[in-house]
Amino acid sequence: QVSQVVGDLEKLLNASSVSLSMGQKAVRVISLHWTLTCSLSHEKWDFVRALPLCDRLIRLVEDLGLKLMVDGVSEALSSSSLVLAVMRVDGTSFPVITMDIVGTDDVQVVQSQLPRSKSALGSVYLPSSLVSGLSPAVQRHAHRVHFSFYTTSVLFQDKSLKDNTTVSPVLTSSVADMSIRNLSENIELTIRYLTPVEVNNHVSSCVFWDFALNGGGGGWSSLGCSIIRTTAEDSTCSCNHLTAFAILLDLSRQETVDPKHAQVLTFITYIGCGISAIFLAVTLLTYLMFDKLQRDIPAKILVQLCFSLLLLNLVFLLDGWLALYPAVGLCISTAFFLHYFLLTSFTWAGLEALHMYLSIVRVFVPYLGRYMLKFSLIGWGFPLIVVIIVISIDKDNYGLVTYGRDTDGSSDDFCWLRSDVAFYVGVVAYFLLVFVLCLLVFVVVMYQLARIKKQNPHNQFPSRGVLTDVRSVTGLVVLLGLTWGFALFAWGSLHTPFVYLFSIFNSLQGFFIFVFHCAVKDNVRRQWRTYLCCGRLRLAENSGLELELMLCVRAVKLTLVQETNTEKFDFTCRF
Repeated sequence: QVSQVVGDLEKLLNASSVSLSMGQKAVRVISLHWTLTCSLSHEKWDFVRALPLCDRLIRLVEDLGLKLMVDGVSEALSSSSLVLAVMRVDGTSFPVITMDIVGTDDVQVVQSQLPRSKSALGSVYLPSSLVSGLSPAVQRHAHRVHFSFYTTSVLFQDKSLKDNTTVSPVLTSSVADMSIRNLSENIELTIRYLTPVEVNNHVSSCVFWDFALNGGGGGWSSLGCSIIRTTAEDSTCSCNHLTAFAILLDLSRQETVDPKHAQVLTFITYIGCGISAIFLAVTLLTYLMFDKLQRDIPAKILVQLCFSLLLLNLVFLLDGWLALYPAVGLCISTAFFLHYFLLTSFTWAGLEALHMYLSIVRVFVPYLGRYMLKFSLIGWGFPLIVVIIVISIDKDNYGLVTYGRDTDGSSDDFCWLRSDVAFYVGVVAYFLLVFVLCLLVFVVVMYQLARIKKQNPHNQFPSRGVLTDVRSVTGLVVLLGLTWGFALFAWGSLHTPFVYLFSIFNSLQGFFIFVFHCAVKDNVRRQWRTYLCCGRLRLAENSGLELELMLCVRAVKLTLVQETNTEKFDFTCRF
């Protein structure tokens, strides 16, 4: 019977707008039926039948707040256990808003920062910077703010809570139907306890209702908000949302970081990704402008890797902004492409390792027709197959995910993989395969080069020292993406330091590639000085021929020394 009444109420509120009289009746009906259904089921723990109804009642309140007609600046509807207040605002010049619920029949909503009423059951402070990060078009959509206050939490039933857990009255605040994050100034909510408590004998945490928890049945989540003040009578919460690059390969999916660290990691991530995007673009332009730089296979693989990393950084930088929009399809598409470009970056690093093994360990790359074409099909094709399989199984594998780093810390809503199974199979397992390949090749190559250097010391450049070797090894580590391995050690007490290492080295990977594989390479600098410089820095176009000829002859000599039993080889110096 209750289900039928709720269904009729849903149909009634399905219109584009709801009058004040109809809204008042709806509030009373909702209040009555949650008392009949949710409170009774709470006592009997009859979650199976009650949870869907309670969930629908919560959504009805939110829907009513969006559709209620407001004649003046604000309107309030109330019953003995539910208060709904709606305020019209100008989103392009969003005001400071303070809302106090002194009683179920006394709601004060004003556009100014007034001191909170000490006798208020609940209070909300919204800063004027709330929508500052949105575009003007989206700001215009933020034309109303609605608040809900539930005097009892029986409507919000979380079957994962322990028996000794008590939930206070529930206070909500929403701007239109938008999801607003990345706040420059935190909002504050204060809730008064029904009965005073002993501060030293209880543990409080600020939580929000997440409809996605408990298999879609809803539940309390503490990600993203923290308590800034608590007394025997009330508690005040502050909320903001942050993110870090380590979110892409957070193996635990639930580890914690202190809020201060989360703030620092966010700055490192966005600054690092921005710098990497710029220098990856410079590296790509350099190699694409000068044909001489792309005459060997490693250079061509480097171009593909840079292109993949550039797209990964750009999508990551846009992800948090695109997550602000309520369009589900947009968030799914963003998560899809973020996953794809992450996998392509792993794949091209693996192909670089494979080519290095064939070139250095086996000395001669076996003749393969359409060598780069086959590498390109693998580098861009395999990841595409993986993401298509993931989205084909369930499109909801991608979507909006709330990440947190501490129960008292910060979080961010991010378009990414929602399913743990899809994450561990489609990202972690894929990464581990590539990482093991790259690590093995790195060890084998280092051993091979050390053996050659030891056997043929007379063939080494006189100017080559320890710093040169360190530079080469570091460049190889960056190119093979071995810094992604920091994620494997981000556990327990080591979580925070390795998250820092992960965020720094991987958000700046594009910059390091530019330094080690572009800026310090003689042939690249020679091209810059030949075609981009003027005056004394400019080189003649044939100035590098003598050095190239010397390097080519030296390479042939080293090859003959390494392979004394080889009957033939194919080595070409091109000019």
